[in-house]
Amino acid sequence: MPDLPTPQDAAEAALFTECWDAVLSYADLCTSGAASATELASEAFALGIQEARSAGSGPLRGPTRRVLPVIPLLLTAVRTTAAEWEFAGRGHRLDPDLRLWLNSEKAARFHGMPLQRPIALRGLRDLQEPDAALLWLAEVEALPLTVVARRLGLDPAIVSGELAQVRGLFRDRCHRNHLDSPMAAECRSYARLLDAVTRSPSADTPEDLSRHLATCVQCAEAAACLRLQGGGLPSALASGVIGWGGLAYLERRRRAAEVRLGAGRPMAELEAGEPKEGASKARLVRNGLLVAAVLLSFVALGVSMMPMGGSGRENTASDDADSQPVIDPGTTVSPVGTHPSSKASATGRPTASDSRATAAPSDKNPDTEPQGTASATASDAPATTSASAQPPAAAGCDVTYDLVSQWNDGFQATVTVSTTKALDNWRVAWSYRDGQQVTQMWDASVAQDGSRVTATAADYNKNVAANGSLTFGFLGTWNNSKNSAPSGFTLNGAACD
Repeated sequence: MPDLPTPQDAAEAALFTECWDAVLSYADLCTSGAASATELASEAFALGIQEARSAGSGPLRGPTRRVLPVIPLLLTAVRTTAAEWEFAGRGHRLDPDLRLWLNSEKAARFHGMPLQRPIALRGLRDLQEPDAALLWLAEVEALPLTVVARRLGLDPAIVSGELAQVRGLFRDRCHRNHLDSPMAAECRSYARLLDAVTRSPSADTPEDLSRHLATCVQCAEAAACLRLQGGGLPSALASGVIGWGGLAYLERRRRAAEVRLGAGRPMAELEAGEPKEGASKARLVRNGLLVAAVLLSFVALGVSMMPMGGSGRENTASDDADSQPVIDPGTTVSPVGTHPSSKASATGRPTASDSRATAAPSDKNPDTEPQGTASATASDAPATTSASAQPPAAAGCDVTYDLVSQWNDGFQATVTVSTTKALDNWRVAWSYRDGQQVTQMWDASVAQDGSRVTATAADYNKNVAANGSLTFGFLGTWNNSKNSAPSGFTLNGAACD
């Protein structure tokens, strides 16, 4: 494992400290173990710092600006180093999904022809380095503006206005890059309309444009970069600059920022000189309360599973023969908040296990397991007292609703539908209960009427083979105290399990 570069001065040492955590976080997503993650991060860090020094600017010296700010530059170095591992026979140490991505056309876009690279990557590169750093630290790293101002040497009183101007500059660069990209005649015919619709937060997307965005990856990426409202800009930046694992990295950085801030306390309080001993005591108290709550939960679970006495049934053999056991001895009790038949996430590490939505398991298809990460099948419809009162379900139709990640005012989710019947088109609908709103969807087009959401197949994935499945993902917002799983799932109008 290579040694980390030696800082050339105090400014560079501080920069190394700020960047290492981000590099290691992404390297952990890309690998299959902690040792591999540390080795990948070290190699990528050395490569990225060498590239930054050769380009030169700011604390890394030199007259010219860098291609990217330091953190996204180092993250792309992780991706480049992972590709070198794959093609040098060390791919077994990488995440399996990353290996598939590295050998696909999606990875080729990031180092292919410049005009065919993702819009967000080109737009960020076209900004001046201080502006690009401000945008990345605030949107992707999710740092408080006071911390961003301190890192970049800006006036905290004006950093909010500076960020708004930089967002506008980034949008303009992305719009120009979209127009400069080689595109089909249909895409070019929608370019002016796409620009107009994304400029206004209240403008509705015309139906024909919505259908086009559902089938054209290039225009959909441009729309995500051009629409500054709705909270989709961080996802567009992370996915467009990092590539594979961008959304998972984004969620990790949000959680890291929340940990740094503590339980809702401004970071400035701790940085202003609060004794570290007091902060440590506060953390110990919070951790103690959490442990006590977990222990009480397990005690309550154990008590609820104990047989109730006083009925006299323990002395009656015939009653024992006729009675049903509370829990089948052959089954195991799954952890609270998970589904017994749920599968592990693709990366092998939970991303938001504490916010997974859990729903009642279905007994209509015992041989079918959810095709997602550790989440439950989304079936929250109220139980009825008779089988005849259940809604008619489509044969072999089973839905998995996976809450991939969740933050203060938004979330990311994936829906997977399995069906035994072949489909030549599909339409999946469901209802939310807590006022959630879908803001962006991929691999399907979305329409929402109140609490009812409808996802319609794109042209490239509307055909589903028998015993196959379909999957699409989306971003959403929630403003209430709960973000529970939806209910009332239907496939082409027929109810699903």
